[in-house]
Amino acid sequence: MTVVTGARRRALRDGDCQIDTAHLLHSLIESDPEVGAAFEGGHQLARVLGYLVQRSIGYGLRWQRSVEDSGARRLLPAARGAESRDTRGCGWSPAASAALEEAFRRAAERGEPQARGVDLLAVVAADPESRAVEVLRRAGVDPVALATRAADRASTGAGAGFGDAGAEAAALAEGLVPQRDGRSSQQV
Repeated sequence: MTVVTGARRRALRDGDCQIDTAHLLHSLIESDPEVGAAFEGGHQLARVLGYLVQRSIGYGLRWQRSVEDSGARRLLPAARGAESRDTRGCGWSPAASAALEEAFRRAAERGEPQARGVDLLAVVAADPESRAVEVLRRAGVDPVALATRAADRASTGAGAGFGDAGAEAAALAEGLVPQRDGRSSQQV
């Protein structure tokens, strides 16, 4: 689970309370060339990465010790009640948890056993209140257009999933996506 591992590593390194959609976006861009191809060019990727790198040295510090509680909770029924039950206050933000579950749902609708990076990018970029969308906007990227391009890429052609461990069952076993009853199974 390259993307998930990368996002977890970034959150811990940055001292963030939860793994959020900006962590997922950063990890997706760094680990999945298909995600990079969904952007309009290298200039967009460079600007987005610039903002994401600045997160730990100033930009995004206001996010530390706060929960990313975005529109995903209203948009995705699976996100309701998906807050982490971790008593340390760490784990997945509700928006990131909902994005992972929605990416797996999209893949399942296509009959694929695992989600691709562009599935997750499409979901993350479609949530207008997510931290990832805030980064995209500041970098001059139209999140709606990016979400559309990513969804189009996901629906055409076969590509590698965003993990190397297999299907959704493996992700659930690792605690990477919310359980079907709405509880987050992530325990960081």
